[in-house]
Amino acid sequence: MSTATEVVAHHWAFIIFVIIAFGLCAFMLTGGWLLGGRARARHKETPFESGIESVGDTHIRLSAKFYLVAMFFVIFDVEALFLYAWATSIRESGWVGFVEAAIFILVLLAGLVYLVRIGALDWAPARRRVVVKSNPIGHTNPHKQ
Repeated sequence: MSTATEVVAHHWAFIIFVIIAFGLCAFMLTGGWLLGGRARARHKETPFESGIESVGDTHIRLSAKFYLVAMFFVIFDVEALFLYAWATSIRESGWVGFVEAAIFILVLLAGLVYLVRIGALDWAPARRRVVVKSNPIGHTNPHKQ
């Protein structure tokens, strides 16, 4: 047998998968092109969402808190990926890996506590925040007798 025949015989399933994947992509693209609408009209090209025409400008100013929350999500989502990789190799890493993961989690918890303390996760403006006051245990109400 020649080398090319051996390669095809060894990887036949992958070659068939690639051919089917490219064929399916070509079929979907040509089907959309053949079946798609070609009519042009004044209102046909205007963007809308849920049947409602857009009003105003699309360039609005957002609060920086949206971006902060997005960054916090990315940071803690990547942390979950690292912990998943650690969990899959827990048998190989042993106690040393466990201690390293515990330190990693403690550093992330310290960062989360810091974010909460500085108010980075507070969404309500200062004038709408409700301050909860607690009564001391030994304090009695003078009006109740």
